[in-house]
Amino acid sequence: MTINQTENEGKVQLNVEGRVDATTAPQLQNAILTAFQSTGDLILDCGSLEYISSAGLRALLLGQKTAKSKGGSFVLTNVGQEVQEILEVTGFDDILTIQ
Repeated sequence: MTINQTENEGKVQLNVEGRVDATTAPQLQNAILTAFQSTGDLILDCGSLEYISSAGLRALLLGQKTAKSKGGSFVLTNVGQEVQEILEVTGFDDILTIQ
């Protein structure tokens, strides 16, 4: 998994590529928490995300909770069909903001 960070108009965007599983989820969690240190609004571009495990879902939940505590936003964009199905089956599509 690789994560690239960009900033635009006060919002930070993380572009996630590859698979988020038990091995790589801590890297995603760290990137999310680090990004929230400099912004209240975070966009997670999932266009190149192939798979996400329960450990990865936990990192997304942490992002949502952090955004809420800061009065900001945590938005997933470009979610592919496979990842979308995982979010729907687990009920995370009701918890997270997906555009």
